[in-house]
Amino acid sequence: MKAIEVDSLTKTFDHLVAVEDISFEVAEGEIFGFLGANGAGKTTTTMMLATALNPSSGRATVCGHDIIKDRAEVRKSIAIVFEEMSLDIRLTARENLDFHAQMYHLDRKTRRERASQALDLVGLRTKQDILVKYYSGGMQRRLEVARGMLNYPEVLFLDEPTLGLDVQTRRMLWDYAKKLNRDSGTTILLTSHYLEEVDYLCDRVAILEQGKIVVVGTPETLKNSLGGSLLSIRFSQGLNEDVAKWLKEISWVKRVNRHDSWLELSVEGEDTKIPELVRLAKKHGCAISSVSQHKPSLEDAFLHYVGKRLKSE
Repeated sequence: MKAIEVDSLTKTFDHLVAVEDISFEVAEGEIFGFLGANGAGKTTTTMMLATALNPSSGRATVCGHDIIKDRAEVRKSIAIVFEEMSLDIRLTARENLDFHAQMYHLDRKTRRERASQALDLVGLRTKQDILVKYYSGGMQRRLEVARGMLNYPEVLFLDEPTLGLDVQTRRMLWDYAKKLNRDSGTTILLTSHYLEEVDYLCDRVAILEQGKIVVVGTPETLKNSLGGSLLSIRFSQGLNEDVAKWLKEISWVKRVNRHDSWLELSVEGEDTKIPELVRLAKKHGCAISSVSQHKPSLEDAFLHYVGKRLKSE
């Protein structure tokens, strides 16, 4: 059984199409990522899968339960860490967890045991009796992850979980997510616009743009689809059709993409092509103002499939 199955899911708000006809599957125990800018449809999709929003059309199941017909069963199977903090800062960490566990009708002994396990998981056991208002942003995020684990969810939704956190705390939360997935087999669906986060955490990633899934694949597959390496070039005289034409005729150039005032070439092999490129440009009467060669990154893949760079707000 797949942890998540989505078929032609669409969500509209009046005349705005937030999510348009998307389909994908997430295997049990997989960390699956949604990568896209704000407004790409990541959170809207998550809210539909978590039964907080009804789709306009299409269907989806989570842990085998239909998100419309079996809403109660879906909610028993999942947990979600929202983009916005949702803790009660007037309670201690343990009190927050105990209150949340009561919503799942857990008895007192079970609540106490699971709260202790969750606090150990995120390294907050020694801070459990401190009011949450005195917690740092990173500690609050870790507590929210702990809270999400109280019902032993089969699927955990992390909606921009490290937004606004410093680099060190962000990396710490990544490691907690990895540990959680490894130790308990929890399936994780992550939404993010942090390229490094998705690259580090996810087994597979879907790139979203304007409510549509552009491509799905492993981070390595997406990077490798661009070729052995990338050449970024600017020409002194600017770009014209003649420049693009002779570049495309080079045997080791597999793809030429234009981005504003520069060209990106996907090339074969690991060896540097810069000296040969400079020689060919001179032969065609072109002057190169700048050139660089590097291995494709997930950012390069995003740029290739979406046509623009992903800004980290």
